[in-house]
Amino acid sequence: MGKKVIWSLAAEGDLEDVLDFLNKKWSSRIALQFLKKVENVIDLISEDPKLFPLIHKKLGVRKCVLTKQNSLFYRENKRNIEIVRLFDTRQDPSKLKY
Repeated sequence: MGKKVIWSLAAEGDLEDVLDFLNKKWSSRIALQFLKKVENVIDLISEDPKLFPLIHKKLGVRKCVLTKQNSLFYRENKRNIEIVRLFDTRQDPSKLKY
């Protein structure tokens, strides 16, 4: 059994924004496919938190590329895994705050 996964408020907002965008610009089917991909990746992270590369050693943040346009940032502590952000990679990287 893997570690418990929690979402930061920022990450929850990011996910909601992406799903809204996909529903409006594409379809609910595409949004659902994206959500399933996120769920699958979270299952993998829960079982093996060190699966994806460490990109910020001091903060312990790791990065998982979900799609060409979206990356998931997370960190592990003793009790759980925190999803820090879900970032649209087409944005200015300086906007990314953990």
